[in-house]
Amino acid sequence: MYRVMIIDDEMSARMLLKESIDWKSLDMEVVGEAASGIEAINIIDDLRPDIVFVDISMPFMNGIEFTKVATERYEDLIIIILTGFDDFEYARQCVRLPVVEYMLKPIVRKEVTEVLTKIKEKLDKSKKNSKQDIGQDISPSAIQQIKQYLRENFTDSNINLTSVAQHFGFNPSYLSRKFKQETGKSFVEFLIKCRMERAIELAGQGKKMFCTAIAVGIPDPNYFGRCFKKYTGISYSEYISSQNGR
Repeated sequence: MYRVMIIDDEMSARMLLKESIDWKSLDMEVVGEAASGIEAINIIDDLRPDIVFVDISMPFMNGIEFTKVATERYEDLIIIILTGFDDFEYARQCVRLPVVEYMLKPIVRKEVTEVLTKIKEKLDKSKKNSKQDIGQDISPSAIQQIKQYLRENFTDSNINLTSVAQHFGFNPSYLSRKFKQETGKSFVEFLIKCRMERAIELAGQGKKMFCTAIAVGIPDPNYFGRCFKKYTGISYSEYISSQNGR
């Protein structure tokens, strides 16, 4: 059964979506909900959803910001962004994000069911391919090639598990497991490591944060700042100050 998470700061909107869809017939279940993107990020590791509905307009972390963070962490996560008419054009400007669908609020049960039916078909096919591809061996040397590819291409902001898997002809889910097994790091952890090592070099040269963020393939400066602090233990500005104080 596929796991669904609903993120919306309006409780009535979350309840409507939960109650209006026949989840069981779609082989799905709502496993959790959140009232903000920040709350969702804090609990998503425990819920491990396959599909997330997220409102575009929320305080502290909106749906677009959540999508950037969540899909860096979970490359196979399917996102459906819920947007009001006034925000629809803004949503369309974010088409580079790995979002399956933009749906206007208030939701229409028939439209949601149709979208979920298509998603279920995609997930079923992916699961079937994954089972077939377990017999496909990814050798340690192939993992080394992939690591080198990431070191050479991490500045591309569009690079992710799926694009790399397609480049090398592997199933994304299988590659994810083998990569962690061979390297001890997840694909995302290794990609961020490549980016942060370069970011530290640029910070040492006194580069402004937004320039470094773009240079290492994370054009969102807020997300870059969070990644840098998590990796180094201090903020980008603090790191530059510490270098200047030497």
